[in-house]
Amino acid sequence: MLTTPLQMFLFAVAGWLVQEEHAKLALLDWTGVTVAGSNEPLAQKLLKYSEFLGGNKQSSVLGHRMKMSVTQAALVNGSSSHAHDFDDSHGVFRGHPSASIFASLFALAELENKSGEDFLTAYIIGLHSALAVAECNGEEIYMKGLHNTSVLGIIASAAASARLLGLNEEQTLNALGIATTQAFGLKCSFGTMCKPFHAGHAAEGAVTAVLLARDGFTGAHDILEGPNGLFEAMGGTANEDALANLGKKWGIKQLAVKYHASCHWTHSPIEAGLAIQRDNSLRYQDIESIEIVVSEIALKTADIQQPETGLQGKFSIPYCAVNALVTGKTGIDAFTNDAVANPEIKALISKTTVRITEELGSVFAASAIIKTKDGKTYTAEIDVMKEFPGVSEKAVKVKQKFNDIIIPILGKEKTSAVTNAILALEDMDNINQLLDIARK
Repeated sequence: MLTTPLQMFLFAVAGWLVQEEHAKLALLDWTGVTVAGSNEPLAQKLLKYSEFLGGNKQSSVLGHRMKMSVTQAALVNGSSSHAHDFDDSHGVFRGHPSASIFASLFALAELENKSGEDFLTAYIIGLHSALAVAECNGEEIYMKGLHNTSVLGIIASAAASARLLGLNEEQTLNALGIATTQAFGLKCSFGTMCKPFHAGHAAEGAVTAVLLARDGFTGAHDILEGPNGLFEAMGGTANEDALANLGKKWGIKQLAVKYHASCHWTHSPIEAGLAIQRDNSLRYQDIESIEIVVSEIALKTADIQQPETGLQGKFSIPYCAVNALVTGKTGIDAFTNDAVANPEIKALISKTTVRITEELGSVFAASAIIKTKDGKTYTAEIDVMKEFPGVSEKAVKVKQKFNDIIIPILGKEKTSAVTNAILALEDMDNINQLLDIARK
């Protein structure tokens, strides 16, 4: 059994968890990438779609001075947060948990006037519930072509939202059943607007699930492990160790903040190439050839050889590695249609190959082998998921990333005010206090 122990975990864990510092940094990072993505074409199209549908003005759309229905706000904010693929990820989850969790929580917390403490606790509980499910099936379903940000994201978001709304045990089981029966999303959508849409749809579906469950709508109580349930249909089996660790082992410390605006499977190749360039004062003009060596799962996810759009560039190991060597820029501006059309980058990509090996230290690792025109060969192996900074070091990096993204949009004074408010969120009686600061 898994669904019932998961529900019991959501219902029982106290709200004073020490993981709050990590959760607040996750929220700061999510807020930054969400505002940055709020004016992307895909976000604009979702705004237009939501306005066409109409509805009650219940919850705020970040980056815009407007409200939409609670489900529409979750959809738009969740999609915006994943628009640049700059949001955090988790190795066990095999995807981006915060994108949908925070989107659903923000929409509901604003509507229901929940406190900052309630908000942070719900996020932590939702994240770790999803990690427990991912321990049962995360890699298996990912390798089948399913997008965990969507499939597991809706479960994570429903778990968090059920906790936030204070659903009882029966309602929580129903909410998980309603959410999980909606779980889907295919990786063939990577490089299109549908990838970020997966995160938004997961948030929207979770909000729908908990609101229906609160009103007595029913769902399967063994939706994960039961006959014809998630595991039987998509793969996986109940992991007793994962169940035993619920409330004891906290994976939030392994939540990986992104410092390159591309698929996380491209980050080790980027860093391996940059390490060679930095350590050997190498000019990209002197490179004869590049070979990138990665795991099978990395190449299956980011296998576009010559991207034609900025969205495709995020899922191209050759482009990401070469672009970093040529321009040194790996943020949002590195993944525009103009950026991927750079003739110098295209020329070096034509000299770049990617191959699979099982001999790396982990599936997240990558090695780069660069040969220069004077006959020299340089190699480096990097695993960006091997070590994670402590909360103090992480805080410095996340604040800098947030400032880099948000100061050009909001200015220094408002950016500082929003930062301080998020980092003191547990002291807020109502999440609307944070939104009021952002609107000023």
